Formats: sequence, structure tokens, C-alpha cells
Amino acid sequence: MNDRDQLLTIGQLADRTGLSVRTIRFWSDIDVIPPTRRSAGGFRLYDMEAVARLELVRTLRELGLDLDTVQKVLTSQCTVADVARAHVRALDTQIRSLHLRRAVLRSIAQQESTTEEMMLMHKLIRLSAQERQRMIDDFVDRTFDGIDPQAPGAHIAASMRQIPAELPDEPTPEQVEAWLELAELVGDAGFQERVRQMAVTGATPGDESGPPPYDPALVLEHAGRAVTAGISTESAEGRAILDRIVDTGLPTEDRIRVADQVETFTDRRVERYWQLVGVLNGRPPFPSGVPAFEWFIAALRASLT
Repeated sequence: MNDRDQLLTIGQLADRTGLSVRTIRFWSDIDVIPPTRRSAGGFRLYDMEAVARLELVRTLRELGLDLDTVQKVLTSQCTVADVARAHVRALDTQIRSLHLRRAVLRSIAQQESTTEEMMLMHKLIRLSAQERQRMIDDFVDRTFDGIDPQAPGAHIAASMRQIPAELPDEPTPEQVEAWLELAELVGDAGFQERVRQMAVTGATPGDESGPPPYDPALVLEHAGRAVTAGISTESAEGRAILDRIVDTGLPTEDRIRVADQVETFTDRRVERYWQLVGVLNGRPPFPSGVPAFEWFIAALRASLT
């Protein structure tokens, strides 16, 4: 009898492969390594093909495959290449998860976060990209429900959905914190109502006749400079600055209308939303324009007295 025809008991197979008798018996019981035949006494016997099969099973298991997948490979229901590609995708996901966990821990260490903050941060960061997008989509859908998608203010909805599909493999502490803050923001009822107010107002037809009464660029330039210099909206200097933004002959009712309109679309939380989305997308930060518009609103109202 040559080696190819030699039959081995489980004990001999264990000695040949270095695997335990218990492991081989278990794999044999579930037909991953079925015996070639049984002896007259009922003992399982294995040929050299079973030895090669056993080595393949051990290799696949060491690569992390579960026994169901191993069985599919052995019965040619899928190839080793198919399995390898699937495992590469799974490992990529695990690696991203580990990077995110490290970023969370780094942020917690730097911020000296409380236990509650740590648990919330870890919970939110573990959400899949699909789950993160669904959280934003649910917020947008609730906020813009019933507003005509073609209405002027409805474009805000499309813009607000633009969070990145995936956080970077190496997210910065700022990106981790931005996601945490964004998640808290979209869950705030007051913020949801504010955004809806903007959308509804923007979707409502108004009097568009004539040129606009002010230029936003002038607000940022002149009112922004006034904020930096600490100039009061009620002072003579403040009045002079306002005159550079709106026509001195702008009627009282138009000043009230402009102040109300600008106030509707001026909110620090909404601006913060765009800042956070920028952080998550890796865009450079932009300076806040809200203080300038708040100064402009106050100056318009002060000019009525």
C-alpha cells in the first residue's frame, strides 16, 4: 500500500496536521471533513485527500472565515478569490471602525469628557455612513415636509443633506466633535423649527418688484467692521455706517420689512450647521457672518426712532 492509499485514524490525522482530535472530530461531525470510510469497529478513517482538505480548512479558518463559508468553498459554491474579496471589504470596514474609535478616544482624552459625553460620542461615531445619512435625511424630511421642492427656499433642503458619505479613515478630533455637535443640533426641536421658518418664508411669494434694498456684501463689509470696532447701532457713527448699506431715503415701512426679513434668515445655529458640514467635508473654515447681519438688523430698527 502506497502513501496515497493509506488510511488514517483521527489520532493519526491529528499527529500529521498538528490539530487537536477534538477539532477534527467536530469538523467531521458537521461534514466539513467527512471520513473516507469507517473501520470494521466503526472508527473513522481518512485518506490523503482528507489531509489536504484539512490543511485548507485550517488555512481558511486562520484567515477568519466562518465554517459555513468554508463549506461553500469546499463544495465549490464560491471560490477562494470571492471569499478573499469579501473579507477585504470586511477588514476595510473594521479598520475604519478602529480608526474612528481611536479618534474618539483621542478627543475624549483631550477634552476630558464626562462619562455621559464619552458614551454619546462613542454611540454616534459607531453609526454607519448609511445611518448617519438617514439621521440627516429624517431631519430634512421633517423640517421641509409640505414645501414645494421647486420653491425658492427649498434648495436649503438639498444643501443640508450634503454630509460626507464616510468620515475620513483618520478623522481629526475636530471632525469627531463636529459630527457629535451636528447630531445634537439636528435633534433640537428649536433648531428644526427655525430652519422650517426659513424654508417656509423663502417658499412664500413676496413683492419682488424693484431692486433689492441692500447688498449682503456691503453688510459683511461695513457692518462687520462696525462689529469689530464695537460701534453702537444707535450712535451717529453707527447711523453713518448704515447709510453706506441702505439708501438714506429708504421708507420706514421698507426698513421694517427688510429688518424682519433679514432676521428670519439670520441664526447662529443655522450658520453653525454649515460650519460643521464644512468641517466634516474637510473644507476650510469660513468666518461667521451672523454678527454683521445682527448689527445690520439692530441698526435698521434703531434708525426708526
